[in-house]
Amino acid sequence: MTVRVLVADDHQLMREGTAALLGADERIEVVALARDGREAIAQADRCAPDVVLLDLNMPDVGGLEACARIREAGSEVLMLTVSEQEPDLYAALRVGAAGYLTKDVPPAELIEAVLAVARGEPRIAPAMASRMLVELGRATAPDPLEGLSARERDVLALVAEGLRNREIAERLVISEATVKTHVRHVLEKLRFRNRAEAAAFAARHLT
Repeated sequence: MTVRVLVADDHQLMREGTAALLGADERIEVVALARDGREAIAQADRCAPDVVLLDLNMPDVGGLEACARIREAGSEVLMLTVSEQEPDLYAALRVGAAGYLTKDVPPAELIEAVLAVARGEPRIAPAMASRMLVELGRATAPDPLEGLSARERDVLALVAEGLRNREIAERLVISEATVKTHVRHVLEKLRFRNRAEAAAFAARHLT
C-alpha cells in the first residue's frame, strides 16, 4: 500500500527537497505541497492524504492550528520543525500530532517515520523523547522526603548547613537529646549510614 503524503513548509527549498526525498521511495506518493498552514488545510481537505508533513512555524495559519484542523479531517500529522523546545513538542501532541521530528533528521529516519505514522505508530525525535521521559519521571517520582515529619526536615536542613546537634538545638529551641533522636530517625528513614550522606542528600533535595 502506498502512503499518500502532503508536505507543508513555507520555505520552498525545504518543501520541494523533502517532497523529492519522500517521492523517491516507492512506498510513498507525494500528492500535494503547501506553502502555509491555510493552504495545508485546503490541500488536506482536497487530497485526503494519509500523512501530512507539517512545519511548526508558518505564516498566516501556524502549524499547531493547521494540525488541529487537519486531524479533524482524518489525516495523520507528522511535525517537521527546527524547534527542539519541549513546550512546542507538548503543544503539537495536544492538538493531535502523531509525530515530531527536527529538520536535521537523517533522510532514512524521516522516511521510516512517515511510514510509521501512517501505520498509527507515533514517532518523536529521539533526543526529545529522552528529555520528555526524564521530565515525566521527575513529575511522577515520589518525594524522597515524604516519610519525614516537618521537624525532621528542619533538622535535616540544618545538618546540611553543617550545624552540630547543640547548634541545631539552639536554632530550633529544643533539647540536644531531641535533636539526636530526630537525626537518628532521619538516618533510619532515608537509610543513610552517617550525617555526611544525609547532608549531601539534603543539598540536592531541599530548597
